[in-house]
Amino acid sequence: MAGCILHADRGSQFRARKMAHALNRHGMVGSMGRVGTAGDNAAMESFWSLLQTNVLNQQRWTSRQDLRLAIVVWIERKYHRQRPQDSLGGLTPIEYENKITAKAVTAA
Repeated sequence: MAGCILHADRGSQFRARKMAHALNRHGMVGSMGRVGTAGDNAAMESFWSLLQTNVLNQQRWTSRQDLRLAIVVWIERKYHRQRPQDSLGGLTPIEYENKITAKAVTAA
């Protein structure tokens, strides 16, 4: 998980010393939206809601490894490849990335 960024709201659980130590222990960086700017966190709130609905609440997981695999599969197969996003002009993240990459190759 080193290099991973955890984006969260300013809830007390995310500002706690225990959370800061956990992030440091795993080589992660914490990111929080600004006070009074609800839009800062809207995209992540939407992502967490979709993850909870589509993966976490679907069954009781027997191990962290099973849950981890289910999350990765959902992100890679469904979220990145099938779900169009308004902020990307109605493209999926994969379609958007391919479009940007193609432009960069053409420009070079």
